[in-house]
Amino acid sequence: MERFLPNECDSGIAIVEEWQPSRSWNVMDHYDSNGFRSNVGIILTRDDDCLLLGGRVGQAGWQFPQGGIQVDETPLDAMYRELEEETGLFPADVKLLGQTQDWLHYCLPERYIRHDRKPVCIGQKQRWFLLRMVASEHSLVADRTDTPEFDRWRWVDYWRPVKEVIYFKRQVYVSALAELAPLLFSNEIPPQPRWWPAEWLADPHQPA
Repeated sequence: MERFLPNECDSGIAIVEEWQPSRSWNVMDHYDSNGFRSNVGIILTRDDDCLLLGGRVGQAGWQFPQGGIQVDETPLDAMYRELEEETGLFPADVKLLGQTQDWLHYCLPERYIRHDRKPVCIGQKQRWFLLRMVASEHSLVADRTDTPEFDRWRWVDYWRPVKEVIYFKRQVYVSALAELAPLLFSNEIPPQPRWWPAEWLADPHQPA
């Protein structure tokens, strides 16, 4: 399993991808009455405040670890399960810094909605968790399960994941990062990128 762990934060050029649904989507996950799949997102940082991005297996794209909440799980339970499945890390390997207060939603573009599957998923509603890694980076393992989500890693600057993720997830990334930034940066939050649309800069907690 390929692993790429640079010593410095990466701020390189984003790669456009043809998105494919996660391999772990299944009917045991919780869906609300509107067709949104309940999900957790994991923002993992290290001592230099860079963030971990995973490269999706067989694809060019990068994203944060994330995964569905099963019907018998709390968001916190699901977060620790997904953390182990997608990164190989255990609760003792991280420190929980905080989480978003409410659900953050994104809708799938019509061409990605699978109307032949039940329940029909129109998008995801997510609770985001901010974790600090306290274990060695050698503890990261991508192939903890038979169907790994990632095959490589990168550490990036704080706002970089918004540019790297597939376009329809960007506003959720903006909202999660903006809400959780004060928990990581006690003095000064890094300036938001100039390329962001005006509505993100004006009110990043409320994506359109």
